[in-house]
Amino acid sequence: MGKATGFMEFVREEAKERNPKTRVSDWNEYSAPFSDDALMRQGARCMDCGTPFCHMGMELNGLTSGCPLHNLIPEWNDLVFKGRWQEALERLSKTNNFPEFTGRVCPAPCEGSCTVNLTNEPAVAIKNIERAIIDKGFAEGWITPRVPAVRTGKKVAVIGSGPAGLAAADQLNQAGHSVTVYEKDDRFGGLLMYGIPNMKLDKDVVQRRIELLAEEEIHFVPNTEVGKDVTAAELQAQYDAVILAIGAQKQRDLVLEGRSAEGIHFAMDYLTQATKSLLDSNFEDGQYIDANGKDVIVIGGGDTGADCMATAVRQGCNSVVQFGKHPKLPGSRNADNMWPEQPQVFTIDYAHKEAEAAFGGDPRQYCIQTKKIVADENGHVKELHTIQMEKSFDENGKAVFTELPGTEKVWPAQLVLIAIGFEGSEQQLLTQFEVETVNNKVRAQYGKFTTNVEGVFAAGDVRRGQSLIVWAINEGREVAREVDRYLMGSSNLP
Repeated sequence: MGKATGFMEFVREEAKERNPKTRVSDWNEYSAPFSDDALMRQGARCMDCGTPFCHMGMELNGLTSGCPLHNLIPEWNDLVFKGRWQEALERLSKTNNFPEFTGRVCPAPCEGSCTVNLTNEPAVAIKNIERAIIDKGFAEGWITPRVPAVRTGKKVAVIGSGPAGLAAADQLNQAGHSVTVYEKDDRFGGLLMYGIPNMKLDKDVVQRRIELLAEEEIHFVPNTEVGKDVTAAELQAQYDAVILAIGAQKQRDLVLEGRSAEGIHFAMDYLTQATKSLLDSNFEDGQYIDANGKDVIVIGGGDTGADCMATAVRQGCNSVVQFGKHPKLPGSRNADNMWPEQPQVFTIDYAHKEAEAAFGGDPRQYCIQTKKIVADENGHVKELHTIQMEKSFDENGKAVFTELPGTEKVWPAQLVLIAIGFEGSEQQLLTQFEVETVNNKVRAQYGKFTTNVEGVFAAGDVRRGQSLIVWAINEGREVAREVDRYLMGSSNLP
């Protein structure tokens, strides 16, 4: 696909970004689009692979390899290279309900398994091409409401409006079923709306898709918590099938001395309040956790922690540091992280660039453990005590962390954000439906998605645990097919 010698003629071009020093003064998206000419060059770099691993989504050694949505990547790369944008959009839309989301926030495991990597050249810029296709589709008016011509008379309730719930709703609606999406928050999108900052995923992009789905006759019900505003029994009586797609929002907590001090917050609470206040009043309502003038420490080395840093910098923090448990990743793949696995290599995220531009250095600290938190006389956090660690492996290959005496340090902090992952789903709603759970996840087999309760299905993070947006969309599409089969006896959904 693409140009036969394109990967030898053209170099990979990185996504354009606004200047880190100036973009922190606003909440607009930090990235900027490629020109059409640049995108055609990037499409030309796609090789005529005998086996294109980029769209063979699977999990290897716990890492995602290729695209879980099985996007027809070589096909739309070739069409972009040839300037046939509308056809590229048609191919992209066959497998991905929401390319405008994945094209912005997916970590792109497809690029990690790109065959160009085997030539010692950087991967094709798949993610940026994907985003460009969908953005052009909206800009050119090629994307219009698709209202089903025939209705089946079957009714489905989807609880949760994150990527899994929205994908399931979209698919089932196109199959002719009447779909209602219930959301406990005042806006739809789940973590797409409130868990990812605006500068990474503009909320107008999310709202645009919600409005399109509503025009296609999906019914959206906000501010409705199952078990409080409506019961599970009422939903089961009213609908022919129910899909649980509530995500995995139970945040993992720290257990250490001083945790009860004021000024310590979960990352998702911090991010949610910031985005909601921005959207509601441009921060005029004061209903958010403010980092202005504070020394901020983010505990947790992942993407959510990075989003917290970017938010704190925009709020005018005095300093920001991100603590990570693991060592700094290598600059290239280790021998045990072979292609086509998702590469575990050192990267610099948008938030790291912004913190470095603001404070003059990489904000990340590696192999560091917080030993205790100390509060001032008013009970508010004032400092963290840490120690460095060394990572090794025992005879069974299990990671072992050893404290290094003499590396103790005290860090000033008036705001601490906990971003160490999620433990699973909130149990109250799952108890309402009496579904079986294992480790805070619904017991439902992948490929079937059926729970122990007749007519109740589960998909996305509520079933698999914290994962990638592409896996959530994958599961939303797959559960839709199983629900369609359950309702009609067979299914033509992909």
